[in-house]
Amino acid sequence: MNTRTWISTITTSLILITGIVGGYLLYNHFNHFQVNATSTIGSLKEAKEKSDVHLEKDLKTIIHESQKSVVQLDVESDSGNSVGSGFLYNDQGDVVTNAHVVAGAKKITIRTADAQQYEGQLIGIGKSTDIALVRVPKLEGNDPLPVLHDHLAEIGDEVIALGSPLGLQNSVTTGIISGLNRDFTLENYTYSNVYQISAPITQGNSGGPLIDQRTGEVVAINSAGTEEGSIGFSIPMKDVFEQLSSWSENPSNVTPPPQNEDDNSITKELDAEDSKYIVGYFYESLAMGDYVTAYSLLGSEWQKNTSYEKFRNGYIHTVDITINQIKAEHMEEEEAMKVTIIIDALERQKNRETKTFVYKCTYTVSFENNLLKILNGKATKVE
Repeated sequence: MNTRTWISTITTSLILITGIVGGYLLYNHFNHFQVNATSTIGSLKEAKEKSDVHLEKDLKTIIHESQKSVVQLDVESDSGNSVGSGFLYNDQGDVVTNAHVVAGAKKITIRTADAQQYEGQLIGIGKSTDIALVRVPKLEGNDPLPVLHDHLAEIGDEVIALGSPLGLQNSVTTGIISGLNRDFTLENYTYSNVYQISAPITQGNSGGPLIDQRTGEVVAINSAGTEEGSIGFSIPMKDVFEQLSSWSENPSNVTPPPQNEDDNSITKELDAEDSKYIVGYFYESLAMGDYVTAYSLLGSEWQKNTSYEKFRNGYIHTVDITINQIKAEHMEEEEAMKVTIIIDALERQKNRETKTFVYKCTYTVSFENNLLKILNGKATKVE
């Protein structure tokens, strides 16, 4: 075999080997790409599913956390008594509400999310704009709601309206911004460039916050609604934030706060509704995993005998709680209420499966140092 033939054979072999190796590498490359693409798509799908669940939990968390800074206003005036809503907007104890809620007020009682009552002082009120500011010295230092004061909402934005419609404290409705730049006059107040919302505003909702579902920030003040309650109107925070800040910095009609720890200016009466409310709020906090708030509702003797860690461990495996029935009645020969509640508790077992149990629980509710507390309780599993 001559030299030329050898060279031709070697060249042909090299070409074949190169083609085989190149083909193998290309196959591996595209197969790896396809596997990675499939894996990526699967990961994205899994992430989206997790994200959807996370968003649902976030909404519940936003509502629960926001409710802590939302208050009910019980107003006494010459024309009678009325109920409205408001929210803490700074750490000085200043509560934002509507002017029509507190107009002509002789006395303003603030009811907080944990069923406590304090006296409020009107430090600013609009003449033509339906906004007002009430200072509550006892709430100084409490966490306010975050306010989105430099942003205007858009049609379609999802929102949450919080308040006390018909005196039902801490009620929630959801909806969207359904209209912008609405103008009208109502009860001597001029509403300009307000939001129209699909979340209904009814009696008692006035003055409560309108919250962005995504961020938990206050975007407006719920102010007016139709008689049917099908739509509502809210004043953008962007339009009134400067005025509210001015009242807060330069308040009027402020009297010194009480020197003692108790707010003795308010006559507090133990009633069934407040007693049922605080027990219901206790279980709502447990269902959200907010053990700190739930523990804070207990009386001093209960806390003394039960550490926070022990209390928390008693509920750490509870996934969800549903209240089926709750009632309250006065206890004979005691200044206390007996609250009986029946719940469904979804609990995680040792094998990580969940199972629902029914409990009947009985609590004693009364005032302790002028604060409404759950003094003691007993739970029995219902077969």
